[in-house]
Amino acid sequence: MSPTAIGLILMAAVAHAVWNLAAKRAGAGGTTFVWLGSVVSAILYTPLGLIVLAHAHAPLSTWVTMALVSGVIHTAYFVVLQRGYAVGDVSVVYPLARGTGPMLTVIFAMILFAENPGGVGLTGAACVVAGVVVIGLSGRSGPGSRGTLPSVLYGVGTGVIIATFTLWDAHAVTTLAVAPLALCWGSSVTEAVLLAPVTTRNMPNVRRVLAANKLNVLALGVLSPLAYILVLTAMRLAPVALVAPGRELSVVFVTLAGWLYFKEPDPARRLTGAAVVLAGVALLALA
Repeated sequence: MSPTAIGLILMAAVAHAVWNLAAKRAGAGGTTFVWLGSVVSAILYTPLGLIVLAHAHAPLSTWVTMALVSGVIHTAYFVVLQRGYAVGDVSVVYPLARGTGPMLTVIFAMILFAENPGGVGLTGAACVVAGVVVIGLSGRSGPGSRGTLPSVLYGVGTGVIIATFTLWDAHAVTTLAVAPLALCWGSSVTEAVLLAPVTTRNMPNVRRVLAANKLNVLALGVLSPLAYILVLTAMRLAPVALVAPGRELSVVFVTLAGWLYFKEPDPARRLTGAAVVLAGVALLALA
């Protein structure tokens, strides 16, 4: 993998980890928090989005189609993920989602895009997925737990959605030459429009969530699209089957923050999983 692609993946992992930690701090913001972040993204990225579209190689109709479908899938992703956090353990839902997504992406990238990441690349991808699952299995159990089954079901379900939008968006930016920034901007606009009828019915709640989470909403609105733009740009430089697992380095950052900042339990197993993820990323860099 090229140094440029590795650099983009590393920056994306940091941005992704930061906005997820902001989402965790937002607590019970739920769908309203997601909608506010989408609105911020749609507004902030509009000038750049228009400039990119003005110089785009792909037809406008192609951009509209790909962005609309991407926005629908991403909306489902956020809703299912938030629901998973509500009924299951974050320490299980998040890692399983981030592990299942790249695993399925690798499989279908090889089938649909005829990619051949090679033995080293596949081994690295397997290490990343294995490390993420180890972290996920460190979720607490017993009387204080919300239950393993719901956590696993929502984690895997979210992972399936991750694989879906990753493959769709990869096709948009590689095969159809849709600019990553334009695609993410259009997706954010779609998310904001789709979630508006649900959230704006309770404007007092919207104001409450915004007042309590201004910085968290800003972090989500700026860093969520930025992280994905970096990933999609990396997909133009390296195979999807390598980029998708590599971006899960964010799990390591979230795991460390969960231990050091949020004082979450079972640090030994989580750090072991993080070490396996790092080993996998190192192998991906050699692929």
